[in-house]
Amino acid sequence: MIDETRQSGTILAIESSCDDTSCAVMSGGKILSNIVANQDVHKNFGGVVPELASRAHLSHIVPVVDEALKKAGLKIGQIDAFAFTRGPGLLGSLIVGAQFAKGLALATGKPLIEVNHMEAHILAHFIDEPKPDFPFLNLTVSGGHTELVVMRGPLEQELIGQTLDDAAGEAFDKCGKMMGLPYPAGPAIDKLAKEGSPVYPFPDSKVPGLDFSFSGLKTAVLYFISDRIKENPDFLEENKSDLAASIQYTIAKTLVKKTLLAAGKEELNDIAISGGVSVNSQLREMMRSACQKSGRMLFLASPEYCTDNAAMIAMAAHFKFLQGDFAELNATASPRLKRESAAS
Repeated sequence: MIDETRQSGTILAIESSCDDTSCAVMSGGKILSNIVANQDVHKNFGGVVPELASRAHLSHIVPVVDEALKKAGLKIGQIDAFAFTRGPGLLGSLIVGAQFAKGLALATGKPLIEVNHMEAHILAHFIDEPKPDFPFLNLTVSGGHTELVVMRGPLEQELIGQTLDDAAGEAFDKCGKMMGLPYPAGPAIDKLAKEGSPVYPFPDSKVPGLDFSFSGLKTAVLYFISDRIKENPDFLEENKSDLAASIQYTIAKTLVKKTLLAAGKEELNDIAISGGVSVNSQLREMMRSACQKSGRMLFLASPEYCTDNAAMIAMAAHFKFLQGDFAELNATASPRLKRESAAS
């Protein structure tokens, strides 16, 4: 139970679940700073290399934390609690952030707060106005996850649908790699799609209920490109924009269809989208249109809080701070961390 009378403290949060090193400072539920250091090295490999990611986190974390404190105008002694991403994510990357936060908590004698990365993505909606009212339905779409979650309270989340194989972000990246696009491919496909039309009919997910599957799309695109290149070696270069538009449309259509189906089943009027893929322009446009037609409210977080960042970790930690939900110093990184809470 959230204790709204509890004094909200100043929290320093660290996010290091994948390849972005981020630190944010929040006070009274308001973000004072949110610093993110990216890792360009992975572009050379077409995906995140875990060992390189953890090494880069070790290089970035001290300057990132220092910059976040300076931008917030605070000293380490003015922090009331230290938060970190416990999981899910890459083990080596998670360990860097977890150990650094634990060291700060131990050195200052201040509380430690562990945060579930997926829960934090949803709570990013509470950083800025407008904020959805509980209960609401959230679609989380990122590089590694595609989930439908009913939010009954800040710390009461019920998973009702998820991908059975590739996530939407993975589908973008893998299809983009087939097209010769740089990693991550999502932004490149979004840009190309604006110059093309969805003229190629790729199959929708045939999974029943509220779960997703994008592996079929990946396979369909692979065979489609291979067959067309056999007929015309220049097919890919001549039709790249239309191909991007077709892939993007298929993914967005599937996400919107399942989300509206879930909203109907759960009788929820407020819908929110979070995660890195939620910044995709066509997904936002199609979801807006679908919500308007069905009389529902749509909530879209600011793009800077959609990709991996520590501000969302701080927001989740804020609610845990109000509840007095603190972690022990022996808390360990958990790459396959599940949700701690569900609807009662």
